[in-house]
Amino acid sequence: MRFQKNETFTCAFLTACYTGMRTGEVFALTWNDIDLENRVIKINKTVYSKLKENNGRWFLGPTKTEGSCRDVYICNTLYRALSNYKKKQNLCTKKYNSIYKKYSLEPIRNKYGKVVEYKIIESNHKKKNNVDMVFTKKDGTYSGTDIIKYPFKIIHKELGITNCRFYDLRGSYATKSLRNGANIRDIADTLGHSRIETTENYYISSTEESRKKVNITLEKMNSSKVIDDIIDYINI
Repeated sequence: MRFQKNETFTCAFLTACYTGMRTGEVFALTWNDIDLENRVIKINKTVYSKLKENNGRWFLGPTKTEGSCRDVYICNTLYRALSNYKKKQNLCTKKYNSIYKKYSLEPIRNKYGKVVEYKIIESNHKKKNNVDMVFTKKDGTYSGTDIIKYPFKIIHKELGITNCRFYDLRGSYATKSLRNGANIRDIADTLGHSRIETTENYYISSTEESRKKVNITLEKMNSSKVIDDIIDYINI
């Protein structure tokens, strides 16, 4: 409820919660990457900052690894969140009209002429190659991952949850999915891991409660009258 009126943060938060996307992948999303009709998010880039750059400091580059390019399913909860957010953003576009911020991508080439990244630069409304970034402020301003700074300052200082990062939602996604019966290979593919060992070693956490559940589950699987009779016999 603390961030109910911050639609951009809450929707980005939910996107991370329900997809396991990396922080840079979430804030690199454009509306062209989100297919609400078929309920798929296409992940093919990440965003990062170059603080000393003029005319914008945010750049779009390739995902962490080649295998990180993937499609992620949009569940019902996230579908409703993104659909409602899109409607509000459309209303803001009309409200701010000509002062609503627009952006385009400027290709950056290496010395061999190959495009290695794209710079996100402020543009005008008439440009045909404008790109619609998903997570922006109400006036269209795009500020990359800076959007999460103030909310997490509140989370850390006011709510007292110090050991918490936006990126940790990725690990939470993996752990909860596995605990609720998802296949480890499917989780790894959704996270963009080519090796399930990466998922197991760095993104699946163990708790006292989850370890207790392992034994309780095994107990239910092995329950039988024979075992009960043996235990009763021991008690005599």
